[in-house]
Amino acid sequence: MIALAVGIPWVAAVALLFLDGRRRWVGWLAVTAAAAGFGTVAALAALVVVDGPREVVAGGWPPGVGIVLRADALGVAFAVLSSGVLLVALAQQVIAGVRSRTFPALVLFLATGLTGLFLTGDVFNFYVFFELSMIAAYVLTTYGGRARQTGGAFIFAVVNLLGSFIFLIAVAAIYHVTGTLEMRAVADQLAVVEPSTVILIAVALFVAFGVKLGLFPFHFWLPVVYAGARPTVAAILGGALANIGSYGVLRFGAGLLPRELELGAVALLVIGGASIVYGSLQAVSRRTAPEVLAYSSIGQVGYVLVALSVGGRAGLAAAVVFALVNSLNKALLFLTVELRGWLVGAAFAVGALSVTGVPPSAGFFGKAALFRAGLDAGDVAVVVLLFLGGALSFVYMFQIYQRDHWRPASATAPGGSSPLAARAIAIGLAMLVIALGVWPEPLISIGEDAASALLGGR
Repeated sequence: MIALAVGIPWVAAVALLFLDGRRRWVGWLAVTAAAAGFGTVAALAALVVVDGPREVVAGGWPPGVGIVLRADALGVAFAVLSSGVLLVALAQQVIAGVRSRTFPALVLFLATGLTGLFLTGDVFNFYVFFELSMIAAYVLTTYGGRARQTGGAFIFAVVNLLGSFIFLIAVAAIYHVTGTLEMRAVADQLAVVEPSTVILIAVALFVAFGVKLGLFPFHFWLPVVYAGARPTVAAILGGALANIGSYGVLRFGAGLLPRELELGAVALLVIGGASIVYGSLQAVSRRTAPEVLAYSSIGQVGYVLVALSVGGRAGLAAAVVFALVNSLNKALLFLTVELRGWLVGAAFAVGALSVTGVPPSAGFFGKAALFRAGLDAGDVAVVVLLFLGGALSFVYMFQIYQRDHWRPASATAPGGSSPLAARAIAIGLAMLVIALGVWPEPLISIGEDAASALLGGR
């Protein structure tokens, strides 16, 4: 199942690379492959939830020698979400009309990289899939061919290559001090390594993932790229690719470096709080939906760090739930940017309410989990940040809703002629956000299972 989850999009991507993705039948072939990959990952997730983690060593090598592929609750949760976001974004673009011959293949290459990254148990393999994902993302950012998109892609490539270089240095340092790259063995070895050395590795990893997340003060590239990209690509970047950063700080921080994570709790709280406040204030001052959503992304990822600063099972579960919900929100909101109509307005409103944490949306339970974790830890700063961030997010989301979806003129805007099927995808995502708000048990359960996986359980 693990091999199929990675292999299906990989084989399809290689095959479609030689075809013209602008032809509608090629696009739908890519959507079919993406759906098959998503279905395989979802089936694997069901097996993990019922029977626990699955593991295989590639090539039949003995453990400790071959590359380990491992599916646990944390990995499959991010894999399912990312595969789903890529599927709906690709489907919406195929409906609207693909403008580049390589677009469908690139989305499938990105699906391969992200799925492999979330399902690997080997640090170097993580880096390999990490780079495959980033290369596909660099090219996708140029989609549209205008100067703004090309410029954004250049900034994105340069900054994230720096992050990748720092991450590679951290990987080399891990191997130097532990003599292995298998994640569970690395965690055991790092626990007995000289703390000063491990702290340097932890800082390098945090900087690398902070760049990917667009955290303050590593945020400067994100608004240019997100606001300049096509809405479909922005949805892919915010709803799928950004999961690398969230997953990375969870897997490497809580999973491999729990001691250093606890030591850096105050720093995480400060950086997370700065991201929330800075991103929200910048979003309030913007006037277009892409800019507002770009700066909102900076603020929203800050909550993941705040949850990590709380620590413990409750804090980790809250971080997982919030990361998953935030990715779903961003995919929904970016996919509605160029669409109009009262149903699309309703879908945007659902996403906006989820960002602000208003029930019955999934976002309410993301913030409720963090609120409960903060109360349990007696951390007043966490509670204050939640209310401040929620108030500011309500202001900027209401502003953009009023400008784009409330005014009568919006009914005759160019986006009003968008295909019904494209609008149906956004509406379907909104219904999923509501469904997870009405029946949050699966979301809460996966968060708790993922926290257990990080703490050494299932």
